Amino acid sequence: MPPAEISPFFAAHATALRAAAELGPVLDLACGRGRHALAAAAAGARVVALDRSIPFLEELRRDAAARSLPVACVRADLEGGAQIPFASARLGAVLVFRYLWRPLSEPLADLLRAGGLLLYETFTIHQRDLPHGPGNAAFLLDDGELPKLFPELEVVDFREEAREDADGRRWHLASLAARRPAR
Repeated sequence: MPPAEISPFFAAHATALRAAAELGPVLDLACGRGRHALAAAAAGARVVALDRSIPFLEELRRDAAARSLPVACVRADLEGGAQIPFASARLGAVLVFRYLWRPLSEPLADLLRAGGLLLYETFTIHQRDLPHGPGNAAFLLDDGELPKLFPELEVVDFREEAREDADGRRWHLASLAARRPAR
């Protein structure tokens, strides 16, 4: 299977991500097959990729090993009650792409060290109007909601836009880059 397309939002914040990775490991939450975990590791970050899918994690583990990239894979079903396996203020960055589980907002922000970076991008309520992607409102953000989920972080960049991927499919996305302020 060809590698998945990296989010343009991820690419736009790659320099900030590299700097944040100097503060500690990078967590790619709900990593799927690991497109962003692999990109972060290729940029020099120590990455922990967390997902509930064993097949996806095994595929990512093979891909990372084949490319000699520092990606540790961890299986956890956070929606099923598992806890994020990190203590407070231990991570340099957290990546979340195309995933939404609102109860994780506060714990995710708490994982970041002072100066740590959150890159979060997922679907908005407008995705329902398209024939693909999630349709369940529980997995879709309302307009302007994403930065409100992380009130303790300083917003660096926030966008809501429709974007086409390489296959010509349209997506309605909210994207947030935010930092943990100095304590």
